Amino acid sequence: MVKNHFRTAWRSLLKNKIFAGLNIIGLSVAFAIAILLSMAGFFDLSYDKFHTNSKDIYKVYSMWQNPKGSQVSVSHSVPLMPTIMGEVPGIKKATRHLQQEAVLTYGEKEINMDAIWVDADFFTMFTFPAIKGKMDNPLEKQSDIVITEKTAKMLFGDEEAIGKTVQILINGKDHPFTVGTVVENNPSQSTLDFEVAVRFEKEAHYLENKDEWGARYHDIYVQLVKDVAPSQFDVATRSLVNHNFKERIDNAKRDGAQPDADGLFYKFELLPFLDENFTTFRNGYVEVSRSNTYLVLGVAFLILFIACVNFVNMSIARSGERLKEIGMRKTLGAKRKQLFFQFWTESLLVFFFSISIGLLISMLLIDDFKTIFRTDVSFGLILSPVIILLFLLSILMITLIVGGYPALLLSKLGTIQSLKGKLDVSGKNRVRDALMVLQFGIAILMITGTLVLHSQLDFMRNKDLGFNKEQVLSFPLDGKKNSYDALELMRNELAGNPDILEISGADNNLGYGKDGSVSSSMFGFEYKNRVINTNYLTVDYDYVETLDLKLVAGRNFSREFESDRSGAVINEAMAKEFGEKDPLTAYISFSDSLRFPVIGVVKDYHFENLDKTIAPITMMMSRDDDLYYAYVKVAPANLAKSYEAIKNAWARVSPNSKFLGSFLDENIDRTFRKEKRMTTMITSGAVLAIALSCIGLFAISLLIVNQRTKEIGVRKVIGASVSNITFLLTKDFLKLVGISFLIASPIAWWFMKEWLKNYPFKIDLSPLFFVTAGLLAGIIALFTVGSRTIRAAKQNPIKSLRTE
Repeated sequence: MVKNHFRTAWRSLLKNKIFAGLNIIGLSVAFAIAILLSMAGFFDLSYDKFHTNSKDIYKVYSMWQNPKGSQVSVSHSVPLMPTIMGEVPGIKKATRHLQQEAVLTYGEKEINMDAIWVDADFFTMFTFPAIKGKMDNPLEKQSDIVITEKTAKMLFGDEEAIGKTVQILINGKDHPFTVGTVVENNPSQSTLDFEVAVRFEKEAHYLENKDEWGARYHDIYVQLVKDVAPSQFDVATRSLVNHNFKERIDNAKRDGAQPDADGLFYKFELLPFLDENFTTFRNGYVEVSRSNTYLVLGVAFLILFIACVNFVNMSIARSGERLKEIGMRKTLGAKRKQLFFQFWTESLLVFFFSISIGLLISMLLIDDFKTIFRTDVSFGLILSPVIILLFLLSILMITLIVGGYPALLLSKLGTIQSLKGKLDVSGKNRVRDALMVLQFGIAILMITGTLVLHSQLDFMRNKDLGFNKEQVLSFPLDGKKNSYDALELMRNELAGNPDILEISGADNNLGYGKDGSVSSSMFGFEYKNRVINTNYLTVDYDYVETLDLKLVAGRNFSREFESDRSGAVINEAMAKEFGEKDPLTAYISFSDSLRFPVIGVVKDYHFENLDKTIAPITMMMSRDDDLYYAYVKVAPANLAKSYEAIKNAWARVSPNSKFLGSFLDENIDRTFRKEKRMTTMITSGAVLAIALSCIGLFAISLLIVNQRTKEIGVRKVIGASVSNITFLLTKDFLKLVGISFLIASPIAWWFMKEWLKNYPFKIDLSPLFFVTAGLLAGIIALFTVGSRTIRAAKQNPIKSLRTE
């Protein structure tokens, strides 16, 4: 019986090649895109789950109150971790974590690498499998380092890495370390990324900050004892806070800060390690959101849903051609159950071919997909037995629901009704109409999202950031040379080049450079019996001129005034913090005897991403702090030529360093990776949703035209024009699109409004976005239906009446 069902289903599909082909094409494309998007979603959700202890590991963060409200930070002081281990119960292991670049030297090789400075427990807490050397506790000795396979290859080639001695530049001097362990390369789904790991006690500022509670510059991770709740950490650390942060708490009370809901001014809390990749610290709160990932999976589901709706509608469209077949089968004794399984078998065949072709398409597109969406997805993510089982069960359910409805509709028809060949599906099928409304509603929702995302992205790209981003190139000051000396050598190398206008440096980059590094520094100080917090930036001469920052008061750092090395240039936001009528009377206080006067004020500029408001910033010229990035302003006429000149000059200044230069507009554009990924995804989904909807709409219009062939002929005979008949046949479809617009627009408005809340600088949510989306959907639907209806309206009425 089963064999007969499949043989009959195969013959039926061959007999109706157009409908079968449209179904298979639509479902195949939908399955291909759904598979790729699902892999991207599962890839994001799998971040850090490879660690054996991932569920027991937490990141420590602090929350404190000031007059402006709640503040949050993940930077901590050096003595905090040992104090936690000694005083807080329920902590099994803990490690400090600082990520920064380090220069490694082996023989003639000098390579700048991503280094982490961690405690001995790091490799017993986190799972980075060792493949060579010491396996149990790789950083037990402070003189040992851990490197990855990739690092071992770069440093030693085919030589044995274990036992080799390398030099690491710390505080301007080379220090010897022994390679004790080689671990596997970091997985793509790892939040913690490194090429070399060194004991935290060897970090450049460790000794000076060993007992200093005010200097905060690294992360802390803790592993809790089994069955210890993270909520207990806050209570357990309160005595620690009251003892070591008493002065800070007293200052907060003095300045008028209000306690939080627990009556506290300062506390420590824990963030689950598995949430770290989905967490942002903004506006004084910790926000954990997987919405972008769920959006990817949601788009995959919606595309597949639209394709399934098409299948239902096209199955109904074919039903009129099969009524007599059903009647004959019933006359010959076929039971309702047999008819149901016959039509369901056809659905299974269509889905089998569609899934097979969809998998093939996804395999062909995966490399392009990885490039466009900047992800390292692989089919291994969906090849686990659990996911395969869930996938098969999902397909079974989809075919039962999607293929079962048309099968049930056809199998329940009476014998006489079937033999007459009459099935009323022309305009009164509520299920069909509801599905079409839902289908086009989804399409309108995604079109609206595309328009809003594109507009917001263009707004951020074109916004005046307050500095010159088109003519300024930045690059890391890697290598062993002192950063100030390297910068001065660059000035000498490029002094005679008329295309080089200004050269300066700072300890932080603007946007994301090619090295992918970004950092920030903050500090607080006492000013007239209150605490002021500010971002801190170490700069060199000509920084303001290089970036074309606008001075609104005072002057810039000048070589003519030696005292400027003990001065500060601030932005307008910082000037407001002082609350002085003349900000040039203010000063930065490090102690009662050490004060740095404000010598200049620059107009506010966006030194952080555009999802943050402009915060106070203080620029100083401290030779005690290194510069990490050079900035070069070039003439607009010869950007490519200037780039090569800077690259060649750096090769002469630091021959062993890799040049990673990029213009600031490129750096800023890299900060929009999340927005660009979402925009590309939603745009692709919207195009595909409209294409799939049009396939289903075309099939339904074909059915309606066939059902009303006689009516068309009669109307033409009595004088109806082509335009009248076309309007008659298309108005019902346009009405459904109109209903879709009315339903989808409020939903789209709510979603877009909530999304735009993430940006302090954003576009206005104009009604034009929604009207444009509705018009686009209507025009596309009109063209889809019109191509068939106009042809029917032009047909000879005599032929129409005869064929009917």
